[in-house]
Amino acid sequence: MPRIRGASIEEHHELVWAGLAEALRQLLLERDYDSITMGHIAARAGLARNTLYNYAPDKSALVLLLTERASRPAVARVAAIAARSGESAAGRLRGIVEAFLEASTDQALQPMFRPGAGSLVADVPKGPGNPFNAIVAEVENVVRDGVARGEFRAVGDVPLTVELLSGVVRAGAERIGREPAVFAATVSVTQEVVLAALRP
Repeated sequence: MPRIRGASIEEHHELVWAGLAEALRQLLLERDYDSITMGHIAARAGLARNTLYNYAPDKSALVLLLTERASRPAVARVAAIAARSGESAAGRLRGIVEAFLEASTDQALQPMFRPGAGSLVADVPKGPGNPFNAIVAEVENVVRDGVARGEFRAVGDVPLTVELLSGVVRAGAERIGREPAVFAATVSVTQEVVLAALRP
């Protein structure tokens, strides 16, 4: 019978997930994503390989689950910022950009923002299965609200506009990943570029 790491089954699972996230992060510092196997992850996390398959059927599924779990605080923070109905749409959008860029510094999410992450990013599905989909939906709602209030210009295709602007924010996250010391300056420039694209 496998050793339980926590005081309860729930705590055990949380500890295992935390260990898996840390194992993947360490392995990505040492080698290319494509060369990492489930065996490598299991060994680094201190698990038997067959135990790892109780958590995910393959590496792609494991990465998706780890990313979804790590993104929860950022999703909650963005939702709270987007819900500030008394604040201008521009102010909320500034807050969301800063929150997202701050989340990109989280060790558990950093691999998603590494320049040239390649297959790692490709393993995270597009659309509703993407852990960041909730953030995109919140941004779309803020943009629509800004258009309705006359703060932003009328954009013909809000989802496409947000998708294009997300490229700007991702570039900011990649810059911060390369040069953590430029965090504040990168946040400021990213906010200005995003808002410049939406102002009337």
